[in-house]
Amino acid sequence: MAFSKENIKYTLNGILFVALFTIAAIQISQVSFIKALAISPLIIGIVIGMFYANTLRSHIPKEWIPGIVFSSKQLLRFAIVLYGFRITFQQIAEVGLAGLTVSTIMLATTFILGWWLGVKVFKLDRDTAVLTASGSSVCGAAAVLATEPVLKAEPYKSAVAVGTVVLFGTIAMFTYPALFKSGILHMDPSVYGIYVGGTVHEVAQVVAAGGAVSEQAMNNAVIVKMTRVMMIAPLLIILGILVSKSVSTETTGESKKFKISIPWFAVWFIVMAGINSFLVGIEPLQPVLHGINELDTFLLTMAMTALGMETSVEKFKQAGAKPVALALVLAIWLMVGGYFVTKWSVALFGV
Repeated sequence: MAFSKENIKYTLNGILFVALFTIAAIQISQVSFIKALAISPLIIGIVIGMFYANTLRSHIPKEWIPGIVFSSKQLLRFAIVLYGFRITFQQIAEVGLAGLTVSTIMLATTFILGWWLGVKVFKLDRDTAVLTASGSSVCGAAAVLATEPVLKAEPYKSAVAVGTVVLFGTIAMFTYPALFKSGILHMDPSVYGIYVGGTVHEVAQVVAAGGAVSEQAMNNAVIVKMTRVMMIAPLLIILGILVSKSVSTETTGESKKFKISIPWFAVWFIVMAGINSFLVGIEPLQPVLHGINELDTFLLTMAMTALGMETSVEKFKQAGAKPVALALVLAIWLMVGGYFVTKWSVALFGV
């Protein structure tokens, strides 16, 4: 056992080891040119973790490995729960039905399309297809991390999915403002913000793509994006049911009898968002909420760093180019399909 009397000091050493890398990742993210590119510490964490995994990993005491695994699994669940303190139900109300409709349609269609294309067309294994679809449809790296424990996927598959999110999310971050300023996107800044929030991968990338046009565009983009983030909870619950049913069918041959596996951290995520909705207006508590968000960023970065430490180049080679091709198709759908869904939603409900 990782936390038995005999092993606890080694496990804690492994956790501390990951924490030191995490501190480095956060410090690097504050470097001016890195900050200007809106590269989150989560992404930097997985990069330096992977660098370590492919260079000096053999030098780590094997007794420390449970601490790394704990950081990438159990600590991750706690971080996802705390992520709820970044969201309020009031934010959803602010963007109205148009923003909620765009978020719902784009999340559902991108996730289903990614799962189906990944398995049926690109012949990927289920876990890689679902992780890639999750990262594209919800909120990038954080969604991949949240989905991994539901699937019980291997760490390298999550790393592959995160890599696709970074690639196409970064491209979108620069492409969207360019398309808007060129006049190709026929929409005003407020509608553009809904479009960005409903279709760009990472929260940091949404902030950059929205802020490049106007403050109004950025505000709408962030609100719609956080609505998508909140939807990770019901998505994971549904996914947990589907995965449980699938496993039962494969093992027993009966599709009617299966044990529902509910990812309770997703439920607690919604509970924390509800609590945050009541606390957000209480001024004296704002420093506390800010501190919770800072802690959450640190824990999420730890999980990403630990994930990187479990990922070798050989595993990426095994995955091949198919996950990238899948993510490209999903990025095109988000950009093109999302444009028409946004225009339709705004015409129907206003903004």
